[in-house]
Amino acid sequence: MAPAKKRNVSSGKTTEERVKTAKINLNSKVENILESRKHANDVFDILEFLQSEKEKDVVSAVNACSKLFCALLERKELFIGKLPAEEEALSGGSSAEEKYSIFMRHRYISCVEMLLEHVSHELHGVKESALCCLMKFAAVEGQHPLEDLDWSEHYSFPRELIQAVVDRLLSKTTDNSLLISRFQEFLEMEDVRYYVMSSVRENVCKVMDKNKGAVAPIYQNNVFTLMSNISVPSQESELTNFMVKQGAKHEDWKAAKLGEHKRVFERMWLGFLKYKLPNNMYKKVLVILHDSILPHMSKPTLMIDFLTAAYEVGGAISLLALNGLFVLIHQHNLDYPDFYKKLYNLLEPSVFHVKYRARFFHLANLFLSSSHLPVYLVAAFAKRLARLALTAPPTALLIVLPFIYNLIRRHPSCRVLIHKPSTEDEPLEDPYLMDEEDPAQCRALESSLWEIKTLQKHYHPDVSKAAMLINTPLSEQEEDISEVLEITTYELMERDLKQTQTKSIPLEFETATQLLKVGGDVLGQHFCLD
Repeated sequence: MAPAKKRNVSSGKTTEERVKTAKINLNSKVENILESRKHANDVFDILEFLQSEKEKDVVSAVNACSKLFCALLERKELFIGKLPAEEEALSGGSSAEEKYSIFMRHRYISCVEMLLEHVSHELHGVKESALCCLMKFAAVEGQHPLEDLDWSEHYSFPRELIQAVVDRLLSKTTDNSLLISRFQEFLEMEDVRYYVMSSVRENVCKVMDKNKGAVAPIYQNNVFTLMSNISVPSQESELTNFMVKQGAKHEDWKAAKLGEHKRVFERMWLGFLKYKLPNNMYKKVLVILHDSILPHMSKPTLMIDFLTAAYEVGGAISLLALNGLFVLIHQHNLDYPDFYKKLYNLLEPSVFHVKYRARFFHLANLFLSSSHLPVYLVAAFAKRLARLALTAPPTALLIVLPFIYNLIRRHPSCRVLIHKPSTEDEPLEDPYLMDEEDPAQCRALESSLWEIKTLQKHYHPDVSKAAMLINTPLSEQEEDISEVLEITTYELMERDLKQTQTKSIPLEFETATQLLKVGGDVLGQHFCLD
């Protein structure tokens, strides 16, 4: 037999015409299936379009599947209960109606599997349409469950479908940040958010244990992106937006209780943070920890291990860990041994150049605000900052100098650093030990703030002016450093360049209105323009 010739489907038609035709064909097939069961086999044509390589064909097929199976779910024409094998059911003695429902249920499962595969598709348009279709299935399936249970005793929610969607979103090889941002709108629904949090925790545990705890940057970034989009309401009365209503027993549902949301939210984050993270991930977590994670946890103190470990890392990560530690120390009575010793050692030249400088000095100011701190400790901080100020940029100096002055105002015993009695025979050597890690052993009280005196010769006029304040008795009123915490070099230069003359300079008693003619016409008497 001669080989059959391959049909050229697209001949004589443009791409737009072909897509339009395909869309019309798919819509007519869906209508035919819904009108009469004799067209049931047309579902294979729709599923075949789902496997197309062209984006528009796939999107059209996804929309057709959405319309078809949502209608079948609402009509209860899909088999409900434990699904038998298709071949056995169709060849057995079941009724025609039951065979049809089993057949369509199997097609529905095939459709869901294809859509889940498309969530990992290389084209974003296909990914997005597949995700939206799956969530639409979840909503309808929640209202019309496919499990044969007594729903007066059980809660109806498509947990398995949500778990499958989450598993696909948390890819190990593809960055799904854009798709996860699209998924965020579904997280506004309380029940979806609740079961997504449970699914994330299970997925992380399974994947990371299989990976033996090794760092997986792409996967962990996907997990963090999804989790950081989840926020728990602050009051139970705000739990109003549900995808699936449970009727009379709705109030007893775990997804309708704020305490359960906080518990699952807490377990999700603790499950993620117990594994080793990429270095840049530590920073991302710590930036949002104090205001987006800790307030929504039922037991924020469970974060102590993670925060103390991050605080010990050093550098910018330690600076960021301060925020979370501050919340735990002030609001949850965390006792952190050697906290001030570690804070003291964070004061290095790099602290003036990091992105989080303003946050660090704001928190350091809060930690050193207590008047019950020992004098040696406050003196050690003041002296170390003064020494670092010798090489700091002007923008940092405008923070550091008021910071030191405020420390001295709070602790008058530290004034000895300014008014240091000395003798002519005293050697000109600073007893302060800059390399000493323990503030109690650095001998700061034996030294003086000569560095500030040196800064009075600084090239920047604002810095030298600020350093001059040490020559006069400091006022009791503390300076507000919040205004200068965020100042940049660009802003400093702009401010200097835009300074206007505050004094008017007298040039003439009477303003001249004409050449050689002023008051009294003295010039006109002796000169002329001829």
